[in-house]
Amino acid sequence: MTPDSFRRMIAKKGREHWRDMPWRDDTRPYYVLVSELMLQQTQVSRVIPKFEAFVKQFPDEQALARASLADVLKMWQGLGYNRRAKYLHDAARMMVQDSEGMMPTTQDELLRLPGVGKNTAGAIMAYAYDEPVVFVETNIRTVYIHHFFGDDEQVSDAAIIERLSATLDRDNPRGFYQALMDYGSWLKANGVRNTARSAHYVKQPSLHGSVRQIRGQIIAALTAGEMARMQLESSIMHDQRFEPALAGLVQDGLVEIRDDRVRLTK
Repeated sequence: MTPDSFRRMIAKKGREHWRDMPWRDDTRPYYVLVSELMLQQTQVSRVIPKFEAFVKQFPDEQALARASLADVLKMWQGLGYNRRAKYLHDAARMMVQDSEGMMPTTQDELLRLPGVGKNTAGAIMAYAYDEPVVFVETNIRTVYIHHFFGDDEQVSDAAIIERLSATLDRDNPRGFYQALMDYGSWLKANGVRNTARSAHYVKQPSLHGSVRQIRGQIIAALTAGEMARMQLESSIMHDQRFEPALAGLVQDGLVEIRDDRVRLTK
């Protein structure tokens, strides 16, 4: 398949499998940043209502920076991986402090923001600024492994990036990546399960029985307000995971303990 024929195919698949998303209707950089952090390890269907509620409460970087972390964590409930909420809050405060509330406009500047790695920065450049940058995520891997790597095992991101660089629609990178994402999602929904063939694939550990499960329960309990440590212990599934879960939340700056009372970080 030539680069031109691949681009035409992706454009066609994108039209066939287009998914409406609020951050596609409005591609302001702040919206794209919020959506990208929410979408890390979380399905689009779960993110859309949380995104809409979140940007209604915190419509821009300045509003988010003014909010307390506790308020941000309350709005984040239901998405899990609460450190992403803190990253987003810290990023907003950094932008207000260093850039007068303006989103960075280069990939290098984006990489300075908490929680923004190379691929997230690339996604923001493509979706917010329509720049022809190269980045890789799960749906992109699915499409390229499916079309270019046959039955190869342990396909590296470097190999995918080489193909992606050769086939990227540099005149319409935003539309190209949106189509890739929708087509990749459709492939997975229709039985193409090849992500384990990626050399960078890491199986998501089960939530049930994990320390992460207790962390989420602690955060959820504290959204109602601070409480005595003993009260917190009795309000959730208290077992040997409680102590490392609570200690981890304190270390991550999500929870504070003062005079044996526990609360979300203000």
